[in-house]
Amino acid sequence: MKTIRRSFIAAGQVQGVGLRPFVFRLAREEKLTGFVGNTSEGVRIEVQGDGARVARFESRLLAEAPPLARIVALRGRDMPFLPEEKNFIIRRSSVHAGHSVLVSPDMGICADCRMEMRDPANRRFAYPFTNCTNCGPRYSIMRAIPYDRASTTMGCFPLCPACAAEYANPADRRFHAQPVACPVCGPHLWFVRAASPDSAPTAANRRDALARSCRVLLSGGILALKGLGGFQLACNARDGASVSELRRRKQRPHKPLALMAGDIAVARTLCLLTPEHEALLQSPESPVVLCPRREGCPLPGDVAPDVNSLGLMLPCTPLHAAIFDHLSGLAPSPPVLVMTSANPRGEPICLGNREALSRIAGMADAFLLHDRDILTRVDDSVIALAPVAPEGGSRIPSPPEDGSPERLFFRRARGYVPYPVSLPQDGPVVLGAGAELKSTVCLTRGNQAFVGQHVGDLENPATLNFYEEVVARLETLLEIRPKAIVCDLHPDFLACRYAHARAVAEGLPFWRLQHHAAHAAAVLAENNCYDPALALCLDGSGLGDDGGIWGGEAILMDISRARWQRVGRLSPFPLPGGDAAIREPWRCALALREQCGSSRENAAAPWDGEYAHAASAVREMLGRNLNCPQTSSCGRLFDAVAAQLGLCLVASYEGQAAMRLESAADTGLVADFVARGADTDFRWALPLIERDGLLNLDSAHLFARVLEARREGEPVGVIAARFHTSLARGFADMAARAASTANVGKVGLSGGVMQNGIMALLLPFCLRQRGLEPLVHHALPPGDGGLSLGQAVWGRRMLHDEH
Repeated sequence: MKTIRRSFIAAGQVQGVGLRPFVFRLAREEKLTGFVGNTSEGVRIEVQGDGARVARFESRLLAEAPPLARIVALRGRDMPFLPEEKNFIIRRSSVHAGHSVLVSPDMGICADCRMEMRDPANRRFAYPFTNCTNCGPRYSIMRAIPYDRASTTMGCFPLCPACAAEYANPADRRFHAQPVACPVCGPHLWFVRAASPDSAPTAANRRDALARSCRVLLSGGILALKGLGGFQLACNARDGASVSELRRRKQRPHKPLALMAGDIAVARTLCLLTPEHEALLQSPESPVVLCPRREGCPLPGDVAPDVNSLGLMLPCTPLHAAIFDHLSGLAPSPPVLVMTSANPRGEPICLGNREALSRIAGMADAFLLHDRDILTRVDDSVIALAPVAPEGGSRIPSPPEDGSPERLFFRRARGYVPYPVSLPQDGPVVLGAGAELKSTVCLTRGNQAFVGQHVGDLENPATLNFYEEVVARLETLLEIRPKAIVCDLHPDFLACRYAHARAVAEGLPFWRLQHHAAHAAAVLAENNCYDPALALCLDGSGLGDDGGIWGGEAILMDISRARWQRVGRLSPFPLPGGDAAIREPWRCALALREQCGSSRENAAAPWDGEYAHAASAVREMLGRNLNCPQTSSCGRLFDAVAAQLGLCLVASYEGQAAMRLESAADTGLVADFVARGADTDFRWALPLIERDGLLNLDSAHLFARVLEARREGEPVGVIAARFHTSLARGFADMAARAASTANVGKVGLSGGVMQNGIMALLLPFCLRQRGLEPLVHHALPPGDGGLSLGQAVWGRRMLHDEH
């Protein structure tokens, strides 16, 4: 066949993932000449040789790419033949302003590196910074693109001859692995007692740091260790006293704690794992995976007192692997550690050594430090499996495109950020400023949207600083600046103040988008739905465009025309004391009892003892309508039912009451509801009436049925299951009527309530029964951590219309 020359630009997640050595080896196998190199557009490849071999090279390039590479576009063209070319080489990186390269997320330790760390004959035996092109830090240590060592925090560690040889050898899996290091030339650990924070990193300290840290854990102490994207607090999860002390010091009395097991075999002793759970746990992203707790689990209940699941992860860095390898030789039982973010309550995760020694000095007994700087804070991602309909039903639709297990994100950060969401066409750069709680930001570039890592709740200056760090880091790495900004309606949110101040300072177009409209736009955009569609947006609260507190909304959304309309809601009920009712769910329950007339029956309430005096004051507030704003919040309805059933009167963290209600529900009855096609008298029928131009699902009627069932002595688990099934069917009925009126067939599902596993199962099921196509989040959290995407895509449409 004729000899030809072809040029390719591979765009996507292509730098720092082993693509260049793979291309080098592939070209050699196909007996082609040419070159490969990093550029600002991606990886540039030119190959020359027999036409059939060039065609086979192109096919294999896409089919056999390294595990971390994601080639989202491969542009090829014919080039003039170069008769003098004799070899295939790897060229130096070339850079210019602006690029389309995808920055790789940080990845968990691979099996090859783990094996080397366990080999006493290997020069990286037990070395806690072992990595290669298939694993290790990326986003957290990068300063700029192209991804070269000098552009990372490893630039200050010159390579020793042995590492330099690996780095320069295209046949080695460490070829151009930018964080490559060994005990001779790389970072080191050292150990510091909280009582003597000035301990020097002497040679002896470095040698014994791991062993001393493990002794702290085995003796019941709390260790602060510098992880991949920030500091973590660790303790022995098998030691109830140690877990309780960690909770006391962190002021976290009930919220579930993340756990780390040494391997999948240990994880199986704690939880009931499906193959999908195990695939997620052992994936390169290494997230925290929410798994059903095994009956008789040997851990104290205090690790996750409110739920029936455990948040599990496996060692995700070589440092964690080294700790578990060392502990395994000392502990009487296979070690399991609590592994939670190290931060004062409500503040971001600690980043640097001095910062940690200062900010969390009272939380840890000792510190395990090292000298590799972290440039970007990145917390652990938290994921559950998308629920499965029993008896042969299908999973929630819209699976990930990469074939991985279908995911329900609770927190998206390490391992997934900054991988983008695809958009249907190119457009201007827009910044979505996100929400106040579980905040994230989103920046668009071309046909991609980059949602940053979980920031947390923007309630203090420290978290706002982190928020601004994330915006600045994404803009630097992506080499972009926003042309417009979109934020929430609420005038007092710190994210909104930042957005407005920046828009004014830089003369940028600026829009505010209502909270639930942003949720609707986010779930529809994630599913590439730009035609008119309905969305059910169910969460705790968001400021409505009428000044009310919304949270159980049916939104008709047309992103392509930047138009939306509220068409339905959960019928409003009072929120006595405003924010106080969020912290004290019994207030919501009392308000609904008053609204449905049950308080006049003098039936006992769970709060009558401890909160009797306060309840009297709340009744007076309700009677006089003092500080009792109306809300359509679905989250507050969950709170009210949980309080009425005695499950949670006062919440120590956001979502606690709803989580207890979900855990209490009889899942066998829920499964029966689905198995019988919802054709059962088990659920309660809910009135759907039109009022104020909106469809209203009667919240007071549903609460009255809960009260009636409780008076009749129904078990709490049965009532909780009835509540979930009735609410899901009621919202599906609302969606069906609204969709019919608007002549649409797709319904997005968004908001924090969709992180409830029962609702995430039932709502898509009930919608499909009514001939509607449910669209759910699969790449972003359904809660407030995903709505910045909706703001950004809305802003792009608004900017387009202005021009």
